[in-house]
Amino acid sequence: MGQVWAAAVVVAVVVLLWAERTKNGPVRVISKTIGSTCFLGAALAWGATTSLYGHLLFIAMALCWLGDVLLLSRKDKVFLGGLFAFLLGHVGYGVAFVRLGIDPVGAAFGAAAVLILLPLVARWLLPHVKGSMKGPVIAYMVVISAMVALAVGCTLATGRPVFLIAAVLFFISDLAVARDRFVQPGYPNKRWGLPLYYGAQVLFAWTAA
Repeated sequence: MGQVWAAAVVVAVVVLLWAERTKNGPVRVISKTIGSTCFLGAALAWGATTSLYGHLLFIAMALCWLGDVLLLSRKDKVFLGGLFAFLLGHVGYGVAFVRLGIDPVGAAFGAAAVLILLPLVARWLLPHVKGSMKGPVIAYMVVISAMVALAVGCTLATGRPVFLIAAVLFFISDLAVARDRFVQPGYPNKRWGLPLYYGAQVLFAWTAA
């Protein structure tokens, strides 16, 4: 059944990309909400309610669902709400990874990698971010980087590369969101960002199995 929900995510993303390209607001809202709801359905179908890890994972994904809905708006206050929801979602993913098990050396290696990458991203992004938004954006960058580092540790501890793959896809998709919001808005950001984001969420949902 999880595969059916995952297939529904793919269909919703295709429709969402069409809506973004044609600037069809109502279809954009409906397709994005459906796509995000379907990755929650996939997590449940793959057994998110059968373990503590699954429960933690589902909470994180539900926070991302809320973030998706809030980010449908271009208003700064609503965007900040969405940013905070996603920040909490990444905290939830990190806690879930810790629950499964973390290889300390792997997590340290992941942290070193993101510490190299993070200043490069900051140098590219932060000059475009307004003063009042810089604090929340920096906090978000730190939290998602920590999530990626923990995903490296979880991958080495469990032998399942899906955690790292999903985390990296999520990180890259957020670069598309940042570029669209602060640097250069436009459909090309959606064209690669949305598939990566929803792909990451489906992979995370699959880890509940």
